[in-house]
Amino acid sequence: MKLVPFVLAFAGMAYAHHSLQGSFDLKREVRLEGKIIQIFLRNPHSFLQIDVPDPDGNMQRWSLEFPKGAKSLLKEGIEPGTLKVGDRVTVTANPYLKPRATSFGSLVALHRESDGFDWNAKMKRKRS
Repeated sequence: MKLVPFVLAFAGMAYAHHSLQGSFDLKREVRLEGKIIQIFLRNPHSFLQIDVPDPDGNMQRWSLEFPKGAKSLLKEGIEPGTLKVGDRVTVTANPYLKPRATSFGSLVALHRESDGFDWNAKMKRKRS
């Protein structure tokens, strides 16, 4: 009986930590311009939410997953306070494979116009 909670906990972690290929359309990219609403820097993946105006001017909230966790992002220049709520950003993302989740994607690149800050998923790590 003591094994059941362990198995259930492991199954939840395995479900939460998914592969990019199995969840996102890596052959397609969407470009979005909007304002940061929330940022979560954590492991194994970090997340960003932005509000993006649709063609009619209505705001659509996009949930975007960094393909890396907080520890890796820290080495690439994203630490707590680097990105702030209210920052205007342009992002490139691979959209989610499931059609009903049209406003979910995996971040490929991020640019903040106000100071030229850039990040992309293929960045090389900073050397100490």
